[in-house]
Amino acid sequence: MKVLLYFESEKVLSISGIGRARRHQIMACESAGIDYTLNPLDDYDILHINTTLLNSKAMVENARRHHRAVIYHAHSTEEDFRNSFMFSNQLAPFVKNHLISLYSSADEIITPTPYAKSLLHSYGIELPITPISNGIDLGRFVYDKDKVEAFYRYFSLSRDDKIVLGVGMLFERKGILDFFEVARALPEYKFIWFGTTPKISLPPVINKALEDLPLNVIMPGYVKGAIIEGAYLASDCFFFPSYEETEGIVVLEALASKQQVIVRDIGAFEGWLKDKENCYMGKTKEDFIRLIDACLKKELPSTTEGGYEVAKSRSIEEIGKQLKTVYERVYQKL
Repeated sequence: MKVLLYFESEKVLSISGIGRARRHQIMACESAGIDYTLNPLDDYDILHINTTLLNSKAMVENARRHHRAVIYHAHSTEEDFRNSFMFSNQLAPFVKNHLISLYSSADEIITPTPYAKSLLHSYGIELPITPISNGIDLGRFVYDKDKVEAFYRYFSLSRDDKIVLGVGMLFERKGILDFFEVARALPEYKFIWFGTTPKISLPPVINKALEDLPLNVIMPGYVKGAIIEGAYLASDCFFFPSYEETEGIVVLEALASKQQVIVRDIGAFEGWLKDKENCYMGKTKEDFIRLIDACLKKELPSTTEGGYEVAKSRSIEEIGKQLKTVYERVYQKL
């Protein structure tokens, strides 16, 4: 049994959550002893396809011609396409039809969460769907003094600074506007948002907000390696006010870093994130202002240990075992 892990336009996707999902799938296959390839020209038995771009349909059709099984990894939905790029809401119904067509061409589907599975069922897709987390590399987020020092030096921060961390593309869906408004209401704290999106693709409301940032907000763009890993380890809380996700890999990264996590109460987190147990949840800007202020003043109990237990349950090794189960099931049907 050999699996092709297929990701179209890898360089474009490398800074996104799907790019990290690619790295995690490779690690998961290696941890579980799964024979895999990244080369579409290799011989293989199962196409595990992760993207929905121009070549995706051709990849599925080619797999079918050679009597290979197809697993579609449904990272994208109509819901998480909305409120992202310019004109995304107008294009969303067409994107939904495109996704339904591609996902329905598979033998089985993998989604990151039960919530994402429920969305696909609501589209009328009746194929077997298995929720499997994108997983997290726990070793990458073990406390490292050198990474923490690199982070403080990079931003010329003091150990007395209270730091609120956010990570994601600069989409309205990600809650970036709420992040700015909450920062404006808490000027005594520093807010840092890692992530970038080409300005030409962003709607005017986002570009305008980026031109009028609160004085306590730092926007370094896309930064990888020791700096962002140090940020996860050193910040005082991780604030992710996203309105829509299929999972949210950055949340897993924060949990693995034993960060105090504050998120919006949305469907993607149902069942695995629990308010007051492994994170704090809010719904409004007022909720977030209160929660951040209370967490940074140590007026609320820490949920970091509970959060780390969640990350452990979604480790690369666990994901490898779950992927192997799905692969073996579809392989037996060939």
